[in-house]
Amino acid sequence: MKHVIALDVGGTGMKAALLAQDGSVLFEARRPTGREHGTDAVVTAILDFAADLADEGRSRFGCPPLAAGVAVPGTIDERNGIAVFSANLGWRDLPIRGLLGERLRGDGTDPIPVALGHDVRSGGLAEGRIGAGQGVSRFLFIALGTGIAGAIGIDGRIEAGAHGYGGEIGHVVVRPGGPPCGCGARGCLETLASASAVSRAWAAAIGDPAADAAACAEAVEAGDERALAVWHGAVDALADGIVLAQSLLDPSTVIVGGGLAEAGDTLFTPLRAAVSERLTFQMPPKVVPAMLKDTAASLGAGLLAWDLLSKEVTA
Repeated sequence: MKHVIALDVGGTGMKAALLAQDGSVLFEARRPTGREHGTDAVVTAILDFAADLADEGRSRFGCPPLAAGVAVPGTIDERNGIAVFSANLGWRDLPIRGLLGERLRGDGTDPIPVALGHDVRSGGLAEGRIGAGQGVSRFLFIALGTGIAGAIGIDGRIEAGAHGYGGEIGHVVVRPGGPPCGCGARGCLETLASASAVSRAWAAAIGDPAADAAACAEAVEAGDERALAVWHGAVDALADGIVLAQSLLDPSTVIVGGGLAEAGDTLFTPLRAAVSERLTFQMPPKVVPAMLKDTAASLGAGLLAWDLLSKEVTA
């Protein structure tokens, strides 16, 4: 069966699949990145994992992968296949497309095609095509994790912007003069509504450094007033960011994923209400949970690989 390698490289772990052209998963696997051993070890782990996936495909289906897609965090140069910078993984200007292509040579002498994508934009692509955004022509995907990132979906593709920073809703300032952000600004959305921001606020509220966002959500469900104050502060900030995006982009659907979205109705019920309260002339978007959970980026990487093959056929 024809297939491609789909690989998502995270800060601590890698998620991968062998993907058929219709987006169905033929095989799945996970491994640690080994970042505690340094940048070179991470790169070796990625290449070894991809090679093992190629061997798995040959063993299962009697043929090599046609292409590979890899999604990585940080700043990337998609056109030239370079992972420019990742603070978590420690690399700079890593020619990951070339390295993977060489490692994954097909039956002939040429390297196989490799597509490089940003992890959140790849996740947004997968949600748009095979997840919560199926059939939606324009959507905004928001990932609420350690930080907040986003992806703008238009007619089955992701708009990366002129410089590759399209969708960076986490760095929209919603509270001018607010908490300092790692980007250098103050009051960015991710300093107030990310899972790490909620964890910090909840830990401070109860005096327990080990408290996290999941525990805060549980306390909200139990009616804890301190938790409700923390949670509503994050929801209000997120609603402000969504309404700003609605004014600029006018998506019909806002898809919310990431760790904080695992809270389900505890998040979505007050969030939908807060967005609705803030709208004036704007058409209200549907605010829905992501469907693909933590596999979205790897599936998106595989879809990028199939897209790359389609472009080569039509070129």
